[in-house]
Amino acid sequence: MTKLPSYNPPGHLTDLDGAGLKAWDTFISDSVDRAAQGPDPSEVLNDSPRSQYYNLTRTDTDADATEATVTWTAFPRTIKLTSLGDLQRWKRADASRDVQDEYCEWSVTRGTDGKITKVTFTCEGPEYWSLLAQTDPAAVLALYRQFVDPGVQHGDLFAVDGTYNPRNRWNDSTSHGAMHLVQRNNTLGAEIELAAAATIVRVIDGEELTTEQQLVQCSMYGQAERNSDPHIGGSVNAIARQKADIALADPVGLYFNDLSTDGWAAPDGSDPKDYWTYVRGDADHPVRAVYEVPQERGFTVGDITINGKPIQFGAQITDFITIRLTAVACRFGRSTTEPKTACVQFIQPTPAAASGLAAEAVPTLRLTAPPSSVSRR
Repeated sequence: MTKLPSYNPPGHLTDLDGAGLKAWDTFISDSVDRAAQGPDPSEVLNDSPRSQYYNLTRTDTDADATEATVTWTAFPRTIKLTSLGDLQRWKRADASRDVQDEYCEWSVTRGTDGKITKVTFTCEGPEYWSLLAQTDPAAVLALYRQFVDPGVQHGDLFAVDGTYNPRNRWNDSTSHGAMHLVQRNNTLGAEIELAAAATIVRVIDGEELTTEQQLVQCSMYGQAERNSDPHIGGSVNAIARQKADIALADPVGLYFNDLSTDGWAAPDGSDPKDYWTYVRGDADHPVRAVYEVPQERGFTVGDITINGKPIQFGAQITDFITIRLTAVACRFGRSTTEPKTACVQFIQPTPAAASGLAAEAVPTLRLTAPPSSVSRR
């Protein structure tokens, strides 16, 4: 198989012009290269290079290639672990986008009676929007008006100097819209870095590490309490242990996998799954979803029950949403990379270093030289 000509935008979105498409390809390609290189050994030990991780545009994908899809639950596990029951965790998860850390964020719309009428979900990384805002600010405004509110104004999204504010009034709460991800760890850079770090096979004191928690603690590529990080890392590492080369599939991104409505019931007996709609991204790579009952049905989302309980929080729905990423693996059994025999160690550790992957600020992408997408704590 030949090399990929260029990396495509997440979801095969069509918002970018020619210059934007080139800039996106450069950003993803450079981010993958840096992740494959790994951190500077003078700063971080036992974490570079990641020679089983490769760039689809620079290295051939061999004929034995297979895709591996990794899925996880969208509800934030960190909130579940620290809550005293369902009601408290649902309230907490609905209260702030900053706790929605499983690469899925949402905003809830309610009627005058307080019942939920719509919940909007997004898994779009902020880097794409940073680039789109540089190449076509008018497109950003039009998309906000289309998907969030027709009343969005240019000044709501952009500073006087034209700089895009990702955490603007229409994308910073759980009640006034959700255009793209803003939680500090929910970035494409984090996905790229985590997948690369997880390709390192580790044999500690003669024992090959195989469990998700062993690997995330030793390799320090994420937060052990999340649904996503340990599971992504464990799944990628299982492939790496088969001596295969690994890449993130094109288009690189996080995508909705499914909504399961087992145990759900609508008051008119209709299928609750009918009210789940993907509204952005292509059919195989959806990045935006809405749960909403058409007005003509005569009831709202708040009248639907899950295991006998009416939907009062958007978080109740996320218990049943799965998010996914897809990796490509090839050259099985051919890697000559030796396992690391020690865990990741920071030369001058800081308090933040002990907790894994850095919380990411949204990068300022430049059309000429996109910067590094991720750094380690």
